[in-house]
Amino acid sequence: MMIEIRSTADVDHHLDLLAASAARTRSWLLEHSGTPLDMMRALKFEPVGCHPVEDRPLNAIEQINQTWTYMVAMLATRQLLGLHPEAGGYRVAPGAHMSLPLDIMSITPGLVGAETFAATHPASNNKLNKDMLKLAGATESHRYVFMMCPGFSAGRHTKFEKAGIQVWAVEPDL
Repeated sequence: MMIEIRSTADVDHHLDLLAASAARTRSWLLEHSGTPLDMMRALKFEPVGCHPVEDRPLNAIEQINQTWTYMVAMLATRQLLGLHPEAGGYRVAPGAHMSLPLDIMSITPGLVGAETFAATHPASNNKLNKDMLKLAGATESHRYVFMMCPGFSAGRHTKFEKAGIQVWAVEPDL
């Protein structure tokens, strides 16, 4: 799914959708009356959760993964709106595999491109390196990786940067 973001109000709208879908799943958890293992089975295999930005059911484990994928992408887009107001907004498709060549691309062609991820550590599944390699082949004038990883404070992390690709960590206001 590709989302067009032109303002921080658009970002806030999508962050509100994330919170609302999380609230729906929390309500299910609070109402669940089965055994602990039955609950764990349902979280993994049944559509007891919901997609973070679309109104459709999803298993809760996938909802968790997608929630944080979208969270990083929205927070990154907010950051990019401030860094590059000349971009005309952004097309965002985190983890959508081929709906866009990159997770975030400026509406002004060739200006800004970014990859995003949420993981326990930048080296988990070699994610940071994979995103850096992908961006090394991109032609955008401004290239970024945005990550959310425990222990990495929000802001720029120059120790990971190479080939002109900036690396930033983002954190939500919970």
